[in-house]
Amino acid sequence: MEPHDKLFIPGPVEVSPKTLTAFSRPMIGHRGEDFKNLYREIHPQLQTLFGTSQPVFLSTSSAWGVMEGSLRNLVKRGVLVCMCGAFSDKWLEVAQRCGKNAEALQVEWGRHIDHLALDRQLATGKFDTVTLIHNETSTGVMNPLPEICCILAKYPDVALVVDTVSSFSAVKIDMDGLKIDVMLTGAQKALALPPGFSLFAVSPKAWARAETIPDRGFYFDFLEFKKQKAGWMTPSTPSIAHIHALQSKLAEIFAEGLEPRYERHARTNSLVHDWVRKNGFDFFAEEGYRSKTLTCVKNNRGIDVIKLARDLREKHHLVIDPGYGKIKGQTFRLSNMGDETEETVAHLLACLDDCLK
Repeated sequence: MEPHDKLFIPGPVEVSPKTLTAFSRPMIGHRGEDFKNLYREIHPQLQTLFGTSQPVFLSTSSAWGVMEGSLRNLVKRGVLVCMCGAFSDKWLEVAQRCGKNAEALQVEWGRHIDHLALDRQLATGKFDTVTLIHNETSTGVMNPLPEICCILAKYPDVALVVDTVSSFSAVKIDMDGLKIDVMLTGAQKALALPPGFSLFAVSPKAWARAETIPDRGFYFDFLEFKKQKAGWMTPSTPSIAHIHALQSKLAEIFAEGLEPRYERHARTNSLVHDWVRKNGFDFFAEEGYRSKTLTCVKNNRGIDVIKLARDLREKHHLVIDPGYGKIKGQTFRLSNMGDETEETVAHLLACLDDCLK
């Protein structure tokens, strides 16, 4: 058999054998009591992870589906798209393709979204919705969510949509406390599940807005999700295998404990940061705004990043990302999210040292 190449890319991340076993459980009907009981069982734990008393919805889609759905459900007057990397930048194009009046709050890649600049834009009164990626995976920037949410509190008629795809369950995010209107995440990053599934929660304000929006469509209609959730069902056929795997993963997360889980991610992240400094590299993300789940390493040494990634895979069967989009080769990304421990991250770093000799 071919040796297994373990993923240390920022998504999809490595999926454990235990999770894959849960993913392969026997199938159940999605309109029967078994499914309702499954959804009912995992729901309180999902609410705890989201930091919300609102329902948490299950979407058989990548997070992009819910990101687009948020635009279709919420935007009437205009949407301000906070852009600081490849994925947040893409949200502007998605909004425009949905026919929405969309403008950019753009910063240079590697920089964070400035809450004061956001305040100035919202003061114009042109926008009723803001989109933000909490943890911009392409650049390794973690945006200052509390400061941004404090600005939004000044504008109660503006809805805030936050993508937490690569931070959810690895750092604490209190949806209700921060007054986030739509909080969404994907399965394939810090949750360490197979890709193709997402989760989201919606505030009462966002539901009220959706009721006034025509042409929401069906697949991502928030009101349809709410209606079906009342009976512990989903609007359309869900990926039941993902929900079985999610059930298994939630059991692991709460057995570990949320604070220990957050602390583990912080420790493994610090190991990577120490390695970056020791080896004479730099960080692409600015100091004070660096992700806790991945590190975007600036290739200031001018090494052949493609060769490094290839050598690491061929010699050690470990996979890293040689930079995303326009910064490919100028950076490389190392993930510490999901199930990774100090031992597994230390092994990655030792193998990187071997390939850099």
